[in-house]
Amino acid sequence: MARKRSILAPDWWDFTTLDDDILNAAAQLSADDILSLSREGFTVKMYDTLEDFYLAEALEYISAWKQATVDNPVGICGPIGPTEQLPLVARLVNELDLDLKNAHFWGMDEWLVEGKVASADTPLSFEKADREMCFDRIKPELKMPDANMHFPGEDPSAYIKSWETGVRCAVMQGGQGDIKHWAFNDPFKREGNYKDNPPTPEEYRQLSTRPVELHPVTVMQNARTSGGGVVTGIPTRAMTVGPVQTWKAEKVSIWQAGTHDNPFGMRLTTLMIGKKMPDSAVPMSLLADHPNVQFNFYRPAMGSCNVEMH
Repeated sequence: MARKRSILAPDWWDFTTLDDDILNAAAQLSADDILSLSREGFTVKMYDTLEDFYLAEALEYISAWKQATVDNPVGICGPIGPTEQLPLVARLVNELDLDLKNAHFWGMDEWLVEGKVASADTPLSFEKADREMCFDRIKPELKMPDANMHFPGEDPSAYIKSWETGVRCAVMQGGQGDIKHWAFNDPFKREGNYKDNPPTPEEYRQLSTRPVELHPVTVMQNARTSGGGVVTGIPTRAMTVGPVQTWKAEKVSIWQAGTHDNPFGMRLTTLMIGKKMPDSAVPMSLLADHPNVQFNFYRPAMGSCNVEMH
């Protein structure tokens, strides 16, 4: 039976092309149902306050970097979205006198503008946000060497190589976008070999760091969260960390405070990972096959999927 056509962007794949039974089952989940979807290799955690939520996220940086030694360099891959944890990371490093000389950091992605990654002096730059909100706030004597900070360029080869030099990635953090991506691993366009079906999970997982065309929903979301709604000011392409690198991370930790996705979206991907239903139209669901995934929720943002006019 043919897959449904998206009601969001008919020329693309996305979660609206799933069977209605999956979508309806996700919408009916309670917060306690979501917790019960934990299984071996997949942990669901809830936090009752934003203070606890973002402190726990920041502490993942500290826990990873504390493991780093000259013979065992350790890093973390971190997102821009959420960002509230970043100033907390800097404060904790400074208060704990944590020397980062053997620690590493990978940025997840960066905008592409006319084929070039956005320079670190432009307002939308992810690298700029990482540096200004975290790394520039760390005491000079504790700072991470610049050579240990890895941001994807328009030629991703150096970034890809940085994942293959023996530096251990203890954790890859991320958020979840409206289109159910991590980083900018968006669904594919509905064209060519993927006109009738999206890539298989096995095909999608072979993707490395690469330039991507962004799903229209992703462009709209970033306009809302970072550009005051000016869609025409948001790039439509980006460079993003791939599943190949994601599977090199010992743990994937996704942080959802209800800012970047809604109650339905948070339920859907939890259900698909918990029940091992990977589908590349819902890229986040592919983490069902990763051996160590943790979903972190701010409980009050879980809300419900009941229809209620406002």
